[in-house]
Amino acid sequence: MEKSDQTIIKYIPDFLDYCEVEKGLADKTQENYQRYLNRFVEWLQKTNKQDMKPHELTAEDVWAYRLYLSRSQGEKGRVLKKVSQAYYLIALRAILGYFVAKDVVSLPPDKITLPKDVRGSKTVKFLTLEQVEKLLLAPDIKTKSGLRDRAILESFFSTGLRIAELVALNKEQFANIRNKKEFELSIIGKGNNPRTVYFSERALLWLKKYLESHQDKHKPLFINYKAGEDLEARLTARSIERIVKKYAILSGIPFFTTPHTIRHSYATDLLNQGVDLRTIQEFLGHRSITSTQIYTHVTNKRLKDIHRQFHSGKNLKA
Repeated sequence: MEKSDQTIIKYIPDFLDYCEVEKGLADKTQENYQRYLNRFVEWLQKTNKQDMKPHELTAEDVWAYRLYLSRSQGEKGRVLKKVSQAYYLIALRAILGYFVAKDVVSLPPDKITLPKDVRGSKTVKFLTLEQVEKLLLAPDIKTKSGLRDRAILESFFSTGLRIAELVALNKEQFANIRNKKEFELSIIGKGNNPRTVYFSERALLWLKKYLESHQDKHKPLFINYKAGEDLEARLTARSIERIVKKYAILSGIPFFTTPHTIRHSYATDLLNQGVDLRTIQEFLGHRSITSTQIYTHVTNKRLKDIHRQFHSGKNLKA
């Protein structure tokens, strides 16, 4: 770890590139980080700390920034809600995590805590199986790009892969799938943690069709056809994001659908089928069970709806 002479403000563009390339975060997430960090830049400038280096940020500075947020107004001229304040703090914590990843001395990310009443406020957006089916059937498989896109969507829902993990897949990893009905693959996931992902018979079917459609020397599994003869014509996270959004619109499913929505849908389906949280944790590659517990509210709501429908007591005499 080394102290840097570069200011925190100058690091922000590098951090956003890191979010795209190494973390594979959605365009919207990157935009939000940019917007939330702009508020932190505003605070630095108002307090004459625009030249602050990462190692110079203190717990006292964070506290002062929290007070600033609590007294700030949002776009509609109202005081920021606690949930909104938490988003600004999450963005600041994220860039501190970036400093750790790049061996830059800074305040540890865990020094920024979130208000207790907003920690569990995150909701999971997911698709029903009917909506997933509409999405999977949306590509025109008569075209090369449509066949590729079908294989991408099927792979997402079969495995629960993160977008960065799917982008990193290489053709050689699938060299022996011709006669297989199921396939498991060892990958290096988030935080360099190894895990195994499982491709269903259905996903394998479309991967085989896709691979048979382009016999070439490209290294990446999913390629950008517009790149021509470039052997590293790997689809980027942003391109795959656009692909998913395109078919979400074509199929008429919710507009919020992203690759991560499909991952949530995969986990939610497993949970609804009775798979325990610890197993889902392993499937998703979560280091902590706490991350996996965001899905419990889904089954809690489902149980509540079932109870209301079948055990409301409406058939009992008063």
